[in-house]
Amino acid sequence: MRKYFGTDGVRGIANTELTCELAYKLGRAGGYVLTDGKEKVSVVVGRDTRISGDMLESALISGLMSVGCNVITVGIVPTPAVAYLTRKYGADCGVVISASHNPVEFNGIKFFNKDGFKLADDVELEIEKYIDNIDAVDSHPVGDKVGKKMFMHDALKDYVEYITSHIKINFDGIKVVLDCANGAAYKVAPMAFRALGAEVVEMNCKPDGNNINYECGSTHPEGLQKKVVEVGADMGMAYDGDADRLIAVDGNGNIVDGDKIMIMSAINMKKKGMLKKDTLVVTVMSNIGLVIAAKENGISLSTTKVGDRYVLEEMIKEGYSLGGEQSGHLVFLDYNTTGDGTMSSLILASILQEEKMTLAKMSEVMDQYPQVLINVKVKNEFKNSYMDFEEISNEINRIEEEMNGKGRVLIRSSGTEPLVRVMLEGKDQEYIYSLAKGLANIIDEKIGC
Repeated sequence: MRKYFGTDGVRGIANTELTCELAYKLGRAGGYVLTDGKEKVSVVVGRDTRISGDMLESALISGLMSVGCNVITVGIVPTPAVAYLTRKYGADCGVVISASHNPVEFNGIKFFNKDGFKLADDVELEIEKYIDNIDAVDSHPVGDKVGKKMFMHDALKDYVEYITSHIKINFDGIKVVLDCANGAAYKVAPMAFRALGAEVVEMNCKPDGNNINYECGSTHPEGLQKKVVEVGADMGMAYDGDADRLIAVDGNGNIVDGDKIMIMSAINMKKKGMLKKDTLVVTVMSNIGLVIAAKENGISLSTTKVGDRYVLEEMIKEGYSLGGEQSGHLVFLDYNTTGDGTMSSLILASILQEEKMTLAKMSEVMDQYPQVLINVKVKNEFKNSYMDFEEISNEINRIEEEMNGKGRVLIRSSGTEPLVRVMLEGKDQEYIYSLAKGLANIIDEKIGC
């Protein structure tokens, strides 16, 4: 049973749950485990724009250097940039300090191995073992054996050059609005699109440490929808705080979510012989409309449980090249080892240029069935045991019987927050909303906070 690591690293409210002490222990324990007998280990460390980043970075780096790790700091960069830069700089691992799409009070620490993939479960459990017994970390280097820190000034440039190198078409004539959520993509995304010739309108590209994800970015695209129409842009791209997600907006101001971006990308890749095994990896949250569109275009689906971690595991295991989530985590495994919002947005724009189509027209390939998602904030100790409450389990069973043949119901706990997510899908929006709201009220009554 994991104590600290969730599905996406260690997360919590900075300075109360994710303290400097814990960050130091993560650095010390993580560095010790990853050293694995080596005399010197190098670690790439990057972060997003939230105010607690400096504090936690200092503590984490101190822990890493205390066991002899040399640290390459790359400053404020997207999570996928750290995954790439770890490989580029030949480091032994990478660490990102970010809480992704979460509010500013949260932060997180996530490790990548030398190949840019998330750490294996057994390695995370080994690190946890030492966190709870930090004195067992038998490493106290002195003199020139102590780790040192260096700042890599060209990190942003290196990453932008890498992601733009994969785009073989010019963006001349494209006008795009980029909502960078006052997060890690605020420099990278505009640089990349401008380098390829696009006209860029920036939104939420002025981080102050406290405004990350605040009513903006991929989780709040309403402002982007209005802006795209207002300035007459061809499209809009919204990222989250660490820029591993992408949600797009067409020229009419309509949302184009991860499901639609995936199926459009899959069709294009299949046409070019780039979709390995003609298969797209999705999660159980993907819309029924995607399933239908995939079948119509001769694309097989491999379905996993929710979480980009599980999508990636399936892709690696079976040798697939494209997968992702409705939320906008999209993995183009030929280009990067994790979800990459900026890379995904460049690929989407390049497909539109190749096909000479608008985003609104191309997204018609998939009809989207209405979905209702209600997040219920619950006591953390109950978020994984909601089925133990008879009233909740009975209502879920009742809805499943009533929905038989009319849609589907999916209830799950969040991997990163104290939430239970209630999702229903069907043809009648009002009908499924009433069912979802009733269940959400019961969950809130029994285990809400």
